[in-house]
Amino acid sequence: MTNSEQTSVLITGANKGLGYEAARRLGELGWTVFLGSRDEGRGQAAADKLAADGANVVLVPLDVTSDESVAAAVRLVREHTDRLDVLINNAGAPGHAVAPADATVEEIHPVYDANVYGPIRVTHAFLPLLQAADHPRVVMVSSAGGSFAVVTDPDQPVSKMHELAYSSSKAALNMITVRYAQALPGIKFNAVTPGEVANRTFAATDMNNHTGQLTVTEGTDSIIKLATMDPDGPTGTFIDRLGLIAW
Repeated sequence: MTNSEQTSVLITGANKGLGYEAARRLGELGWTVFLGSRDEGRGQAAADKLAADGANVVLVPLDVTSDESVAAAVRLVREHTDRLDVLINNAGAPGHAVAPADATVEEIHPVYDANVYGPIRVTHAFLPLLQAADHPRVVMVSSAGGSFAVVTDPDQPVSKMHELAYSSSKAALNMITVRYAQALPGIKFNAVTPGEVANRTFAATDMNNHTGQLTVTEGTDSIIKLATMDPDGPTGTFIDRLGLIAW
């Protein structure tokens, strides 16, 4: 495991759900947690709650769809550290599950802005701080819905969820993860899904109206595994809490 006393992490979309739970768990390890939140009020409430439990947490107002917000986030983080050990690109948008025949660019664009352009925007901006770390890791919070193998399996529930925006955005995020991993071998880039593909389950969060069968803690198991992995850990992989899954 990494040296927790010197480890820092930025988590986007961390005021609730998977992001908050990842922040809580890493905070318990003694990490410095930069808690990214688009809504500053909710973010401050989340940060205060974690701090009350003993976490070293810094609120970072952060809208991943805004260049200006991301630039301001970099400046704020630099006030506290000269390097970033881990970036967890967790913020995302579910879309409205519009049927493909009815889907328009207006429906799809905001989902891509959060789920595809957002991680690119944040990763690009924080690359210098990541590259200054001894063992930098980037965790992309994706979805089994972005896996061609899963979506084309008729036994998987997601195969019957007919929409364009969310699943295709996560498929794009998966490819982005692989391409970063290939081009930047000094940083570990990996993607996760907060579920169990083999058991056709997913984590209960606000995004799915808490319909998932796994707890939010179980949903973050794969995130924590990749965030805390050793320097000889993998890069360019896609996992759930049980292990590797197919792209």
